[in-house]
Amino acid sequence: MKSRLLAGVVAVLLAIVGAVLVVTYAQGADQRAVKDLDPVGVLVVTKAIPAGATVDTVKASVALEQVPGTAVAKSALDTLEDSAGKVAASNLVPGEQLLKEKMVEPEDLQTSGSVKVPAGLQEVSFQLEPQRMVGGRLQPGDHVGVFISMKTGGIEAKSDRETTQLSIHKVLVTAVQRAPEGAAANPAPSASAGTDPNPRDVNLPTGSLMITVAVNDINAGKIVFASEFGDAIWLTREPLDAEDNGPRIMIRPDVYK
Repeated sequence: MKSRLLAGVVAVLLAIVGAVLVVTYAQGADQRAVKDLDPVGVLVVTKAIPAGATVDTVKASVALEQVPGTAVAKSALDTLEDSAGKVAASNLVPGEQLLKEKMVEPEDLQTSGSVKVPAGLQEVSFQLEPQRMVGGRLQPGDHVGVFISMKTGGIEAKSDRETTQLSIHKVLVTAVQRAPEGAAANPAPSASAGTDPNPRDVNLPTGSLMITVAVNDINAGKIVFASEFGDAIWLTREPLDAEDNGPRIMIRPDVYK
């Protein structure tokens, strides 16, 4: 009985030792493989960074990683020591190398990525939290749908009901900037509460973003009114070939239809 127990213990120990040896060998193989590729230390984005993020925010969202020399971009950075006072030139996503041209002076950010305004249209800017504008992933040149929500007064015949409508279709985005620190996004009551109480993505950019769109005079008035007196503005990325099923005002009973 004791001999069988001893044999069992020895078998378990041998299995553990074998597993450790396999893992150790695999790790060593990975290290040897990387070494053979002449690895270079570069800064790699580990958490989403919004356009306009300060260098301190960028530092907290990147890590120095060893990358095969053949895969390193020519302008990849391995330090942010020379980037004091600069900001992120565009949205950065996890996994990409931090390039020198991605860090610019704040004044250069104001004009970078701008889109020409079509004749007859005018630009208007407003602030939103990232979750209200496709997670903060909108870029100049995108087209968006503008949803406006009102708690009361949206429908004259039913002025006491909450309403939401896709009020403006396929609006051209001409610029996206990070709003100044501490700026409130969309001063309407529902937007002043701050961040989403039930965030779904920890990598969402934080703070407010300022988006500029090109619209006609009537739609500019809608956006300004909604920003001043409405309860919420949401944007969708709406490409030019997106379906348009006609105007519809959503009220509570419609949500479950």
